[in-house]
Amino acid sequence: MRIPLTRYGLPQVAVFPAIIIAVMVVYFWVAWRFLRPACACPVNTIMVWLPELILLVVLIWVFSFFRDPNRTIVQDADLLLSPADGAIAAVETMDSYPGFDGPVLRIEIFLNIFNVHINRVPCASKIGTVTYKPGKFLDARNAKCSKVNEANEIEMFRTDKPKDRLLVRQISGAIARRIVCEAKTDQSFSAGEKFGMIKFGSCTELFVPVRDNLECTTAVGDKVKAGLTILARYE
Repeated sequence: MRIPLTRYGLPQVAVFPAIIIAVMVVYFWVAWRFLRPACACPVNTIMVWLPELILLVVLIWVFSFFRDPNRTIVQDADLLLSPADGAIAAVETMDSYPGFDGPVLRIEIFLNIFNVHINRVPCASKIGTVTYKPGKFLDARNAKCSKVNEANEIEMFRTDKPKDRLLVRQISGAIARRIVCEAKTDQSFSAGEKFGMIKFGSCTELFVPVRDNLECTTAVGDKVKAGLTILARYE
């Protein structure tokens, strides 16, 4: 099965592999010329092939990080889908949050460097404001990262009832230093549609107004996939 690479990964998906391949070629030429004559020595044999193996693994990982697997999204107006792959790091009900009237359900997803990093819209929505907030680059596992790290806030309005205001936050981590967001004000998205990515380890948050008929269907520690895993549903 073909796993395509995301265009959001440019230029890194082109530049990084080119650099790694160049280093592999140069190192192999040097090692083959100067170490091969003494390859009868096990240490020299290891010195020739071990770095090449390590670089090959890194090369595979770079391509893997920017993978964009095809996914079949269920279109159901009652569902709120995960906006990111990863593990649920927090589920809490907040008394308030800027821009919301009343209590808000906050779901935080931690993405490690092996997860797919494509972000998807949790439900059929129309984009409101998109706000970039500069900040620090703490480790995404740090409890303070959601408050102080660089972030991108995407306001979304459900096009199906209830027509709630949602908020998806793309948050940088210690490694991630580049947030990509193609969502524009007044642009419409279907549930599970891609709108951007965060490059390397990071965090994504979903904020939803608390309702009597809203059931959270996930818990801390759950593994989730963007556009596939149901985080909450309207009953």
